[in-house]
Amino acid sequence: MKRAGCLLFAAVPVLVTAAVCLVPYLHTDSADGRDGSTTAARQQARQDDGKRAGRSDDDELIADRPPGLAAPAEKELAQQIVASAENSTLDWRSAYGYVEDIGDGQGYTAGVIGFCTGTHDLLTLVEGYTEDRPGNGLARYLPALRKVDGTDSHAGLEGFPAAWKQEARVGAFRAAQDAERDRVYFDPAVRLAKLDGLGTLGQFIYYDAMVMHGPGTNADSFHGLRERAAREADPPSAGGDEKAYLDVFLDIRRTTMKSKNPDRDTTRIDTAQRRFLHDGNLALKPPLTWKVYGETYHVP
Repeated sequence: MKRAGCLLFAAVPVLVTAAVCLVPYLHTDSADGRDGSTTAARQQARQDDGKRAGRSDDDELIADRPPGLAAPAEKELAQQIVASAENSTLDWRSAYGYVEDIGDGQGYTAGVIGFCTGTHDLLTLVEGYTEDRPGNGLARYLPALRKVDGTDSHAGLEGFPAAWKQEARVGAFRAAQDAERDRVYFDPAVRLAKLDGLGTLGQFIYYDAMVMHGPGTNADSFHGLRERAAREADPPSAGGDEKAYLDVFLDIRRTTMKSKNPDRDTTRIDTAQRRFLHDGNLALKPPLTWKVYGETYHVP
C-alpha cells in the first residue's frame, strides 16, 4: 500500500472501485413543515435549554443543524473518498495495519488516517491507547516515540512496523485509531464547517484538508487555509455564496500543495472535490464518480 506524503500528517495514491448505498444529506429551513417563526421559537428554546446545561451558542447552533457528514452513511462515504487518495482503495478499514516510511520527512506513517511518528499524532494515539491497555505491543516503544517526535528518525524503533501490524489485529487498537481520527480530524472539521454554514460537501472538503494539512494554525495548515479563504470570500455564515467560498478554499489549498512541490499531484482536488463542487452537488449525494491519480472510483 503506497501513500504520498502528509503536509503535516500523511497521505497517498493508485486505486480500485467499490459500491455503497448511503443516505443523502437533507437540508431544510423549517422543521416538520412548520413555518419559519415556529422553527425559530423551537431553536431559541433549545438554545435556552442548552445554556442551562452549560453548552455554548456554537454547540446549540450545531445541534440544530442536520447531521450532514456526521450521519453514519455519509461518514462512511467520507472515509472511502479519503482512502481513495490516502490508500488507493475504497476499503479504508484495510489501512489499520499499514505502516511505512514514505520519505516525506515525517518518519513512519501508519494506520487508518496516516498517523506519523514525526508529527505527534501517532505518539498521542499510542499514549492514550496505553493508558487504557497497559502492556500492549506498542507500549515499549513510547520512550523512543517521545524522542523521535518532530523528526524523521527511526532511532529506538527497531521492530516497530511489525509491532504495529500485530497490534492492528486487536479490535481495541482499531477502535482507538478511529477515536483519535475523529477527535483530531473528523469532528473538528465537521464542527467548523457547520459553523461556517457549509453543507455535506463543504464538511468533507474541510475534513480532507484537515487530514492532509494537519490541524495547525500556520498558513499552510488547516486553520491557516480557512482564515485565508475567509479573507477572499465570505462563507455562508457571513452571507456569502457557498459554492464561491468553497471554490476559493480549494484554490488556496491547491496553491499551497503546489508551493512546496510544483510537480505534486493535486487530483484529490482537481478531479474529485472540484468535480463534485462544479456539478453543484453540495449535498454530496450519490451517484458519485471521481478520479485520483488517474484511477476512477464510483459510488452508485
